[in-house]
Amino acid sequence: MDFRHEIKYEINYSDMLVIRHRLGTVAYLDPHTIDGKYRIRSLYFDDPTDKALMDKLNGVSYREKFRIRYYNGDTSVIHLEKKTKISRLGNKQSAVLTAKQAQSIVDGDTAWMIGSDNALIRELYSRMETQRLAPKTIVDYTREPFVYTAGNVRVTLDHNIRSGIRCTDFLDPDCVTVPVSDSIILEVKWDGFLPDIIRAAVSLPDRREGAFSKYAACRIYG
Repeated sequence: MDFRHEIKYEINYSDMLVIRHRLGTVAYLDPHTIDGKYRIRSLYFDDPTDKALMDKLNGVSYREKFRIRYYNGDTSVIHLEKKTKISRLGNKQSAVLTAKQAQSIVDGDTAWMIGSDNALIRELYSRMETQRLAPKTIVDYTREPFVYTAGNVRVTLDHNIRSGIRCTDFLDPDCVTVPVSDSIILEVKWDGFLPDIIRAAVSLPDRREGAFSKYAACRIYG
């Protein structure tokens, strides 16, 4: 399992304008964006004890969470993802789902998963059966992603974070979501090294590394 370095900063709107301008001069926009950004909708899973949530809130070093997501309202490409964190290192495993498969997971119709050729889909099935993992809440936000080839760097600016509260109807475009935070999250990910030019571009005075969780923020209503 390959891990990448990950750091996050909680910044304000003025900070975002500065970072956006700096990155625009040294990095490239992700080619999958629309007008420099894309909208992300994720559905997070947790167990009846809210283990994923509590591990995050309690600062547990080793954490895992499952989610399914799609981009820009396009349900023709949906990904199941397992995110593993060990302190400041992160790994993401991914599998492609059809809209029908995603909806069946939301509906609790999971028998087909055990026969899947994909190990990650079978793992989610096992967790749903043995740990009672289940869809918990929708998390919506807007992302502005930048990439830099050296170091395989990816820098993202996430904002307009919204919660589906207890709604799990992930594929319903009319599912009501509500804003939960004015925070803007700057996240930097890289492989073996972080180039000085990117380190300088994302540097802000009086901003300390943080551990903001969009999933935790979106669980504010339960």
